[in-house]
Amino acid sequence: MNIGVTDLPTIRARHPEAIAEAAARRTRRPLLGASGRLMIIAADHPARGALAAGGQPYAMARRADLLERLCTALSRPGVDGVLGTADILEDLLLLGALEGKVAMGSMNRGGLAGASFELDDRFTGHRPEDLARLRFDAGKLLLRVDYDDSGSLTTLESTAQAVHAMAERRLPLFIEPFISRRIDGRVRNDLSGDAVTRSIAIASGLGGTSAYTWLKLPVTDDSDDMAQAMEASTLPAVLLGGDVGPSAEEQEAAYEKWRKALRLPTVHGLVVGRSLLHPASGSVEDAVDTAVGLL
Repeated sequence: MNIGVTDLPTIRARHPEAIAEAAARRTRRPLLGASGRLMIIAADHPARGALAAGGQPYAMARRADLLERLCTALSRPGVDGVLGTADILEDLLLLGALEGKVAMGSMNRGGLAGASFELDDRFTGHRPEDLARLRFDAGKLLLRVDYDDSGSLTTLESTAQAVHAMAERRLPLFIEPFISRRIDGRVRNDLSGDAVTRSIAIASGLGGTSAYTWLKLPVTDDSDDMAQAMEASTLPAVLLGGDVGPSAEEQEAAYEKWRKALRLPTVHGLVVGRSLLHPASGSVEDAVDTAVGLL
């Protein structure tokens, strides 16, 4: 049965079991394909209350539009999969858009953007057992460490427990680490070479095994510092996109930084969201194809 975005509310209301049925029959694939490279589209921002993209304050809040953009991105050659929260991945399951794709579940969404408890980033998304039950392929978590905020310790401990639980199920876990601090009340991530190096070292040592741990890393402010930062670990890594700015020039500068960092030996790909789903210029297809071309 062909299902469209407009059918989703009725299916969810009348046939909630359809989600589990779609997960059970989904065709899976290895995390890394023959190329050894990964191109993942990120779409877990809304559950943290981060809704702005492409200069539009509520771009990510328009679910039908977001799903259509995701389906377009997933249909492009070279795109391996998607990162999302349960609601988004389950919508994509029902639409059949995850066939033969990597489905990566977002695990901690409790540190809401702008909240006083932002650094106490509780695990309110996918649990390891959910990812295993739904036959998803990996999990992802965000780890922001602020030396002046005790909430970071809670997140560190929860992250270590997630490393244990995912490894027990032989499921890859992508940790996205930052050294962070509050500036004028807002959490800012430090992308200096020193901070990225320390975040890599901290994340790599969490848990009783690192066998299934991957790193999801930003490119340093000065891209020349990235090679030295990556020497802090032998764990496999992907680069995150982040907020690259609203102009075509800023997007092109981000592409150049990604291109340079992708040459490093432990870097295996990209996980990029808003800058491809809502590109500063051109279409979703053009932005995604350009990013794939960097690999």
